[in-house]
Amino acid sequence: MSESTTKLVATPGQTIGPFYGFALPYEKDSQLVHRAHTGSIRLHGVVTDGNGSPIPDSMLEIWQADERGEISRETGSLVRDDHTFTGFGRVAVDNVGHYTFTTVNPGATEQGKAPFISMVVFARGLLNRLFTRIYLPEDTEALANDPLLSSLPEERRKTLIAEREPNGDLRFDIRLQGEGETVFLTYPGI
Repeated sequence: MSESTTKLVATPGQTIGPFYGFALPYEKDSQLVHRAHTGSIRLHGVVTDGNGSPIPDSMLEIWQADERGEISRETGSLVRDDHTFTGFGRVAVDNVGHYTFTTVNPGATEQGKAPFISMVVFARGLLNRLFTRIYLPEDTEALANDPLLSSLPEERRKTLIAEREPNGDLRFDIRLQGEGETVFLTYPGI
């Protein structure tokens, strides 16, 4: 075969699995703060495939700033002591694709910036993890000026903005493909 006709095929990130039930879950993994914490909210939603069917065997991780917009430098992200905020959480979805985190509304990390939560999605059928963001809906001026959101068409932008519920909680559904697919991000070198 000549060089011009040789095609290289990428090696998959996973060859079997994934197996999330072993070694990844830990006590209070989805509880970044105790529900009794002043300002605690529930971040929840459903993970679905391209047909809108729930994906019951996916796992999600979040990283976020605290209420003041400060990134935690605390060690021990996997230890929950009910008073140290590490900004990290992990949850396996339930049998109908639903997930729940107990956390706080993140503050803006810089004046005028739109606050957001970073999320990573692991699921069957994905050879590599997917990265996305969850923006808070309130600060419309900061959302309008956000470089990432501004780079997207209007209809795609809304897939990154959570819905605020009457009780203050956040709803953020994740659609892996198809109509209304959540915007996923790529990072150089990852």
